[in-house]
Amino acid sequence: MRLFNRNKGPTKEKPNEGSWLAMVSTYGENYYSWNGKLYESDIVRACIRPKVKAVGKLVSKHIRADPKKGIIVNPEPYIRFLLEEPNPYMTGQQMQQKVETQLCLNNNAFILIVRDENGYPMQLYPVPCVSAEALYNDSGDLYLKFQYRNGKSGIFSYEDIIHLKQDYNENDIFGESPAKALSQMMEVVGTIDQSIIKAIKNSSVVRWLLKFSQSMREEDVKKNVDAFVKNYLSVETETFGAAGVDAKADVQRIEPKDFVPNAAQSDRTIDRIYSFFNTNKKIVQSTWTEDEWNAYYEAEIEPDAIQWGKVFTIKLFTRKERSFGNEIIFEASNLQCASLNTKLGLQAMVDRGAMTPNEWRAVINMAPVEGGDAPIRRLDTQVVNAVEELTKLMNKENYEKIAESIVKVIGSAKGGEGIGENRCERGHHTE
Repeated sequence: MRLFNRNKGPTKEKPNEGSWLAMVSTYGENYYSWNGKLYESDIVRACIRPKVKAVGKLVSKHIRADPKKGIIVNPEPYIRFLLEEPNPYMTGQQMQQKVETQLCLNNNAFILIVRDENGYPMQLYPVPCVSAEALYNDSGDLYLKFQYRNGKSGIFSYEDIIHLKQDYNENDIFGESPAKALSQMMEVVGTIDQSIIKAIKNSSVVRWLLKFSQSMREEDVKKNVDAFVKNYLSVETETFGAAGVDAKADVQRIEPKDFVPNAAQSDRTIDRIYSFFNTNKKIVQSTWTEDEWNAYYEAEIEPDAIQWGKVFTIKLFTRKERSFGNEIIFEASNLQCASLNTKLGLQAMVDRGAMTPNEWRAVINMAPVEGGDAPIRRLDTQVVNAVEELTKLMNKENYEKIAESIVKVIGSAKGGEGIGENRCERGHHTE
């Protein structure tokens, strides 16, 4: 790719010992039974797919907190286009899914920032590497050297790399690879699958043995065996499975005794893999309830969404730009996992002005309406504001007039009758 020729190498490469990362897609002795490729495992792919799709549904936005104008969403068109169309080959959703897949498989994911001559970000590309190495120049600046699948390599400044990581422990730069923790469990799963395949194959081998008491030519042996199969083992046989042989042949049935692993052992191994990826069977098979998905979202998706926003903000904006309130967020407005009753219950938020009508309509998958972007309030929630304004204007001269106005406002909220009228009416009945 041409863009990878625009790399800036350090003046003098100094590999940092211990700062080297090999992605799990490479081959190795420890992964012979499953080729060292996690993504080829149906269990691993099923574990990460819900998380990857959920991260792809996160909506990226450029937010600017202006002290005078308030919160402004997507104030700069070039940032909005960059997030929606990071490069000519993929959309923002596709890039988020691709990068999140790398993050789940390797605990590391890299995005290259291609900038223009003024230093503004123009394009974003996921880095398709099989290994990464940290290098430093004489000034102590950090660079990453990537090895690609085609055998080529590239060196880029760490300032131009969006680096997502998890299981961040011993290494100063990279997250810990999951290969060592998963290798034994993957070997167990691979062994179980291979044993089942062999058992199925062995079940189709010789199951009957005809031992003839006299010597025969090869064609006669085959002729007698074919006759036995046709007369007694065929579905259309007239003997209903009963067989009879003379003294010249001895019939023996061979029972296959292939080892098939216990289903409970296989299930426990799969549960361990589920636990490693912090998921469960209901999430994988999409049989979760609203509360179960919310628990999974808060444990797995929300931390990644926060990391995406923080890293994008730091790498796409300078410190001065961030001081003016610029940031990137990935919000979960499209994760509409709530039940219908919960969605309908959000109308109370609309009545109190906490949500606009169009925001609520988006939750229930309805198109926006004209004027629906303005917050509204029910009349009975506006009385408090009216009373508050009247009390601010109250003094010694207008005390009685303001008090009468307050009584009328509260009385109108109760159906048109003033409080004074109700008191007189109750007093009349008392008398």
